[in-house]
Amino acid sequence: MNLAEMFQPGLLREETFTVEMKHTAYHIGSGDSRVLSTPSMISFMEQVSHRLLTEKLPPGKLSVGIQVNIKHLAATPVGAALRVQAELLEIQDSRALLQVTAWDEVEKIGHGEHWRAVIEEKRFQKGVAQKKKNISDG
Repeated sequence: MNLAEMFQPGLLREETFTVEMKHTAYHIGSGDSRVLSTPSMISFMEQVSHRLLTEKLPPGKLSVGIQVNIKHLAATPVGAALRVQAELLEIQDSRALLQVTAWDEVEKIGHGEHWRAVIEEKRFQKGVAQKKKNISDG
């Protein structure tokens, strides 16, 4: 499988989410504010990036997040709409580099880069099962 043939730079996906209490820094314990948490913003960015790649991958392949470099620029209150965009920048072997950006209804609130690796699902699940066994046996 040649990813460079399957995915061209410039490929985009955009989705809209609503910020809920479960996405706040207060709720997840990353802060005391009832605004969109940085981990939740990154989670939305990863979701959109994942779906961008998954819709074109053949059966038996999946993408996993391997690195994020994100800046959270502004607070977003509960109830606000959040627009998240992922754009494919490049393919390097079995890895994809995406530019991710998030806006609320007023301004850009975050941006950065996200790397994902395309892997064999069976091999991945086998490794997870072996690790689980090692943990249980320990």
